[in-house]
Amino acid sequence: MSSPAPETTATGPAAPGSTALDPAVAARIKHGPDGLVPAIAQQYDTGEVLMLGWMDDEALHRTLTTGRCTYWSRSRREYWVKGDTSGHVQHVRSVALDCDADTVLVTVDQVGAACHTGARTCFDADVLITAPTAAQ
Repeated sequence: MSSPAPETTATGPAAPGSTALDPAVAARIKHGPDGLVPAIAQQYDTGEVLMLGWMDDEALHRTLTTGRCTYWSRSRREYWVKGDTSGHVQHVRSVALDCDADTVLVTVDQVGAACHTGARTCFDADVLITAPTAAQ
């Protein structure tokens, strides 16, 4: 089931403050000019970085209250719950802000692929450099 289209501005989703997210939490987040904040999904038990998505206050509120990751799609201009169409669900384990409050880290239990290409992670196809190990 798809989410109703949110109110949007010329640049993105509705401005902060138009959501049910705790106002004290919303006030701490440093949103970009488009009202979004990057959200990194990380596998809770291995530390594997799975993907980067974008959240506004409503997406974060939905993530916190449903236990499923909800993102704002910049290309489709709508909310999407990871796994609703693919079955590759992200069950939320924890949510944290970084020290600058400009990035969200969501630790998840990933079911299936995290990447839209079908790969486990979005960060394994184009490795630019691998540092040598201490033994080399």
